[in-house]
Amino acid sequence: MTEPLALTYYSDVLCVWANIAQPRIDEVGEHFTDTVAIDYRLCSVFGDTAHKIGVGWAGRGGYAGFAQHLHEVVAGFDHVTLHPDIWQRNAPVSSTPAHLLIKAVQRVDKRQCRAVLQALRVAFFERCLDISKRSVLIDTLEAVGVPVDAVQAQIDNGMAFADLEADRREQQLLMVQGSPTIILNEGRQKLYGNIGYKVIEANIRELLRSPVAGAASWC
Repeated sequence: MTEPLALTYYSDVLCVWANIAQPRIDEVGEHFTDTVAIDYRLCSVFGDTAHKIGVGWAGRGGYAGFAQHLHEVVAGFDHVTLHPDIWQRNAPVSSTPAHLLIKAVQRVDKRQCRAVLQALRVAFFERCLDISKRSVLIDTLEAVGVPVDAVQAQIDNGMAFADLEADRREQQLLMVQGSPTIILNEGRQKLYGNIGYKVIEANIRELLRSPVAGAASWC
C-alpha cells in the first residue's frame, strides 16, 4: 500500500494569516483523506509580542495600529471573525505557551490537534482571551474534551518541550520563513503566505501523479 503524501503545515497560533488559511488545509484533508497526511508544526512569529508588536509597530501605532491592520486584512475574508478589542485587551505576551500545549496534545491524541488549534484561535481572535495564560489553555482543553492531566504530564516530563524544539530545528533546516507555510516533497516545494487552495491542490496532484521518490515536479 502506497504511503500517504506528507504535507507539513507550519503556523503560529496568533497569526491571522494562518487563521485565514486553515479552511484551505481542512479542504485538503477532506479531498485527499486517504492520500495526504497533514502534519501540524509550530513556528514562532509571536513568541515575544512586546517585541513583535510593541517595538515592531512602534512607528505605526503600536498595538492599536496592529489591531487596525488585522481588521483591514480580514475585511476581505467572510469566514474570519475578529473581536473589536483584538490586541487591545487581554493581549497574549507569547504564542509559546499555546504551542507547547499543542505539542503535548499531539503526544496524547494527535487526532485532536486540529480541534485544539482551532479552539485556541477562536478563544483569541473571536473571544479576545489571553491564550498565553494557563487558565485559558486548560479551559480550551476541557471544551474540546482532551484530558488535562494527560496533556500536563507530557509537559511535565519534558517531551512537549523536546517536540517544540524539534519543530524549531526542522523549521531552520527547511528555511521556513514564517506563518503559514506548507512543505511538500521533502522540502522541495514550499508554499508560504496567503496561497489559494487551487495552487495547493495543483502541487499535491502533481506529486500524486509522479510518486517516484526524488522525482522533479513541474509545479
